[in-house]
Amino acid sequence: MRTAIIGGGIAGLAAAYELEKARAAGAPVEYTLFEARERLGGSIASEIVHGAVLERGPDSFISEKPAAAMLCREVGLGDALTPSNDADRKTYIVVRNRLVPLPDGLMFLIPTKLIPTALTRLFSPMTKIRMALELLHPPRPSGHDESVAALVERHFGTEAVDRLADPLLSGIYGGDASQLSARTVLPKLVEMESEHGSLTRGMLAAHRTMRAKMAAASHAAKPQGNGKAAPRGIFTTLRGGMQQLVDVLEARLEPAWVRRSMPVSALEKTEEGWKITAGGVTEIFDAVIMASPAWAAGVLLGAIDPVLGEELSGIPYSSSITVNLVYDEKQLGQLPEGFGFLVPASEGRSMLACTFVHRKFLGRTPPGKAVVRAFLGGARNESLLTETDATLVETVRRELSEILGQKTISREVEPEHAQVSRWRRAMAQYAVGHQERMQRITARVAALPGLRLVGNAYDGIGIPDCIRLGRQAALELAQSSKAVSLPVS
Repeated sequence: MRTAIIGGGIAGLAAAYELEKARAAGAPVEYTLFEARERLGGSIASEIVHGAVLERGPDSFISEKPAAAMLCREVGLGDALTPSNDADRKTYIVVRNRLVPLPDGLMFLIPTKLIPTALTRLFSPMTKIRMALELLHPPRPSGHDESVAALVERHFGTEAVDRLADPLLSGIYGGDASQLSARTVLPKLVEMESEHGSLTRGMLAAHRTMRAKMAAASHAAKPQGNGKAAPRGIFTTLRGGMQQLVDVLEARLEPAWVRRSMPVSALEKTEEGWKITAGGVTEIFDAVIMASPAWAAGVLLGAIDPVLGEELSGIPYSSSITVNLVYDEKQLGQLPEGFGFLVPASEGRSMLACTFVHRKFLGRTPPGKAVVRAFLGGARNESLLTETDATLVETVRRELSEILGQKTISREVEPEHAQVSRWRRAMAQYAVGHQERMQRITARVAALPGLRLVGNAYDGIGIPDCIRLGRQAALELAQSSKAVSLPVS
């Protein structure tokens, strides 16, 4: 079976790796990976500058989802896996130019501890009263999808949306809580509301269940060595940068079957198979793994199935900008404790968030250096993409000084290195009705044998989700090729 993989981001690379594994094991498969850009990896890109690891795109992945860490160990990067420094984890929200720490006991947007919630400066007295009364909410069956903002506002009020839900989700999706689907983005909260009514009561019940399971698992497990488990942070990265995974996967592939700077210009479904035109050459394949963004897939597949093309093109995307600044710590004042801060849209700033990279992941920044990583753009501020690098760096330096204070990061202190990266239409947005859209897309794809859709637009935006979908699609095709090749008795 000949398979074309269109798109060389992490989903496409994972699919190609899985097919290469199948080929090495004797399966009758071949593949060709088409990538429009000169390099593979999509938005995963790392550099080492002055001994510091700088991530242009995602800096880590969620540890709870196993696909990424499993792949890293499988390809020999297990020793490079580095957990986030959760012992020092602390996140702030910018409120009127002041950093206000998220209250203790905050779980998945839900405040679960009375005293920290009552004492926090993040919320007004009226919002705190509303949070207390939220415990009285009756169960509410979920009849239809709604936005995250609508769900959170119904329970905790508009201030909780502005200062909590919106900045937290903006940091993950680069989107707008008033547009994101609650059923897709926060399915656990939707289930809790249906069962418990109060999200606070639902979260506390879930926490009790989780603690009981962890205690049972800990009791059943046999101690190894000194009996202490290896530290596991909420996030995991690679010591030398996320680019390590891209490089190792690329090295595992058959070089002749990887075509960089080769955009696919046309896709056609014929009786012979899938006809693909790229670089002026047309070839026939038995299957296609579409690993490009949904808007690009919509253009190619629209010629075959206009309805499918329209559905894919209808998935919204946002753009983002990352700005890495490397400083000599001696020239800075004392940065706040913790990982960094989030900036609500109501603050009227260009920055969405800022991470103190040297605090979040230990061992990736040399002693005496500080790496500050800012995020800009998002669904509300696409116009920033047209600004020059110099303007963006100056904007970040000015806003850092205004938020943290001149004594911490003075505008007069020049960073040793500044790096700007733009990611246009890179983050899929799971808008209200996303699950219904996916049902329609799945039905259309089922009518096109040999087609698979993978990437961050469908069933999870993170690196583990993309790896899982890519490998799953490739495995299904490899298994089907084995079945086809079996002799008929």
